[in-house]
Amino acid sequence: MTESLQSGPPSVASQRSGDADPSDGRDETLNEKMDRNWNDILQELRVTQTGTQILTGFLLAIAFQPKFETLTLFQQRTYLFLVLAAVTTTALGLAPVNLHRGLFRRHIKFRTVQTAHVLLRLTLVGVATVSAGAVLLIFDVVAGRTAAYLAAGFVVLLIIAIAALPAILRRNTNATPSNNGPTG
Repeated sequence: MTESLQSGPPSVASQRSGDADPSDGRDETLNEKMDRNWNDILQELRVTQTGTQILTGFLLAIAFQPKFETLTLFQQRTYLFLVLAAVTTTALGLAPVNLHRGLFRRHIKFRTVQTAHVLLRLTLVGVATVSAGAVLLIFDVVAGRTAAYLAAGFVVLLIIAIAALPAILRRNTNATPSNNGPTG
């Protein structure tokens, strides 16, 4: 992840030559590519932020419920960890907006897009953590510790499978003769 932040945008000479990446099948300049990438990141953040904010609100409201006082020490600590994780994840999801506002019209969109990409990845890690933790807490309260560990373990396995999916698809795509769809 950090390599993309350390390396700068393609040289000015390559920008003038036209296509930012001739191998990707698009005819776009580096600025057009960065605009498209930024818009993709914003769309992904919209989806992520909504779920994260709802989950954070749910977690914040739990402390004011009458049954909260009956939670075990494990459940209270899990809850407090989840509140911190959810608030941190919400902040990470909002950080690209602040980044864009602070760097708007500074002509460093390449670095802005690369940094927002890392922030979005961290946000997704936070969402995964809060999701698995929420399942752990809810199952522990409702069905007991063993059920909680099993349910949270299932969620963690599902998240790992989802996280591995892009790498699997990239590997399988590289083996096909064309990225334009099935042939013949």
